[in-house]
This record gives sequence, C-alpha cells and structure tokens, in this order.
Amino acid sequence: MANPVVPDEGVFLGRASVPGMAHPAVVTVRDGSLCDITSRVAPTVRDICEMGDPAGYVQRAEGRRIGALGDALSRSWGSDGDYQRLRLLSPIDLQAIKAAGVTFVVSLLERVIEEQARGDHSKAEALRTEILSLIGTNLSELVPGSETAMKLKETLIARGVWSQYLEVGIGPDAEVFTKGQPMSAVGYGADVGLHPMSSWNNPEPEVALVVSSAGSIVGATLGNDVNLRDVEGRSALLLGKAKDNNASASLGPFIRLFDRRFTIETVKAADIALEVKGEDGFVMEGNSSMSQISRTPESLVAATVGRHHQYPDGFVLYLGTMFAPVMDRGGAGKGFTHKLGDVVSISTPSLGTLSNRVRLSTECTPWTYGTSHLLRDLAKAGLL
Repeated sequence: MANPVVPDEGVFLGRASVPGMAHPAVVTVRDGSLCDITSRVAPTVRDICEMGDPAGYVQRAEGRRIGALGDALSRSWGSDGDYQRLRLLSPIDLQAIKAAGVTFVVSLLERVIEEQARGDHSKAEALRTEILSLIGTNLSELVPGSETAMKLKETLIARGVWSQYLEVGIGPDAEVFTKGQPMSAVGYGADVGLHPMSSWNNPEPEVALVVSSAGSIVGATLGNDVNLRDVEGRSALLLGKAKDNNASASLGPFIRLFDRRFTIETVKAADIALEVKGEDGFVMEGNSSMSQISRTPESLVAATVGRHHQYPDGFVLYLGTMFAPVMDRGGAGKGFTHKLGDVVSISTPSLGTLSNRVRLSTECTPWTYGTSHLLRDLAKAGLL
C-alpha cells in the first residue's frame, strides 16, 4: 500500500461516495485499492460492527474494486457534497456519536482555566499559574473516585477553586456527552466547522472507539472533537453549542477492526500526533499519549452503555485528549486559536492520518443526508 494516510497492515472498514451510486458504499482496502463490499447481508457499517467477528467478515466479503486508494484520498479534499467524485466519507453511519471529556490531567486543568476565565483567553496564562500553584499535586497519579481524589476535592473546595471539570476529572463519574447525531460526522479531507460566534477554539486529537449495541469494542478510528473554548468556558450548560455544530465532528480515515494484531491494548499504547498548518505559515505540533489517560477506555465504554443506557445501532466514543494548546498565536499571551484555512492532521501509526481543513460551520457543506435518506436509497437499490 505504501500510503502515509493508511497503515500497511490491518483490516479496514469505511464508507465512500461513489459516482453513479445513490447510497454510500461500504468499503475496505485491499492491495492498495478501495473495494466496495456493500451487500444485502451488510448494507451498512453498523451491520458489520454488530457481527460476532467483524474483521473476519470484512476479510472474507466479496467486493469489487472501485478505484485506487491514493486517488480516493486525494479526491476527498475539497469535495464535500460532490457526488460525482470518488471520495471517503466518515467511516460510521447509523451509530450514535458520543464523547468523553476531561479524561487527561492536562485537559482537565485547561477546562478549569476556561471556566475561571469565563471564556476570556487573555486571562488564561495568569490563571494557569495560579491554579497550578494552588493544586500542588500531580493529578496524573490520582485514581478518579479514590479516597485520595476525594480528599483533594475537599482541599480545593476549601481553597475556593473547586470546579465542575475537576468533579468529572477526579470524581467517581465520567463525563460522557453526545457529540453529534448519527450520520453527521465528516471524514478524511472534508472541512471541519467552527461556529462563527467563537474567537477561542482548538482541535482535539483523539482516538475514537467503535462499539456494538452489546457494548463490545470492535475497532477504533481517529477523531477531531472540535472545541470552542470560549463558548464552553462561559458555561458548561453551553456544551451543546460548543460541541455540536455543522461539520464539528471528524472521524477517519477508516475504522481499523480488532484482530490478533490490533487490540484494545494497541489503543492504550498509542501516541497521537497533531499538526496544525495555517495559511499564514503558522505551524503547531503536539501529541497526546493514551498511556496517560486517567480512566481506562473500557471504563468509559461501561459508563456509556449498559442497563442504564442502550444503543441499538452501537456508537462511536471519542476518548478525550491530553493535548492543550497554549502556544501563542497572534501575540504574546494570546494563546492558540484557529484561523480559517488551517489544515489539521491527526495521526498514529496503527490508525493512519486524519486530515481536515478548518472553515466556519456556516460555510461548510450543509448536512442534508440523514438516516431516512440512507434507508430509502438502500431500499431502492434492493439492499434492504
């Protein structure tokens, strides 16, 4: 394959827009080619993820070559809404899109700073110094919900710096929220959207788990959980406005399904690299190490699905990030925020690279193809 976007080995599952085909194709990668494996047995990605052995099914499934992988990747750039070009889509379809927040200590502290700053990025640096001096503890060693964590909570309350973000960061209950609606995620090469009301925002490079309705983790992909720091910082009750906007959830390039070479242990050991390149020549790099996560991926899945909450079509779960951008852009003390035209690339060797260009959500291609459209098109094609 020898392509930097997709690893040389693994069982990959995704979706593509194919010229002349009304519905998205379910695809895999074979010998450097993109192959359509859509069938009556599995007309959606959801159907494959519900199987007992998704990777085995994809390896055995009959398929037809629809183009070179490299061509599909290059044509995916700037082709949002263009159904006359072979291009990759988000690799999930009917699954709910969920996200876990404040799962790393660095992002935990940054959320506290956002809250204390009330969304004003000019106050962030002074608050960062003050809060770190008050805490005086290596939070990465804390087990959320433990006796030690609860004692720290009491100390912080006494000092007047307790925060709702510290509650979900070191308290017994994880933050799990709905990032977007089924079918709303964008894929490799698509534009990602910022709400035009935001002036302080950043990418969130993450691993996202793909989970069946039974709660089984069947694979993983990369994700950008686009974040509006000023909006969420004003009030946690604005989380929906900060997180769920047109094109604000990016996933891809493919789901890598679990097999004997790729397991949850691979995910736990992953280092996620981030690169932001601006049209102004600005470059920022960062990383997020899954080994530093404060709650295990399995525990986050258990907090999402169970007797308390079911997902008949499964779900994808962003696991959070330790990346917290503090690099100044546009002047000393102003911190980082996106500029339109930024290209964000998120990568790790086992999952490849997810790249997107930043636009306003109001300028990204409107989301018009939903679940009802997919089911009608599959029915017309005789696949349901």
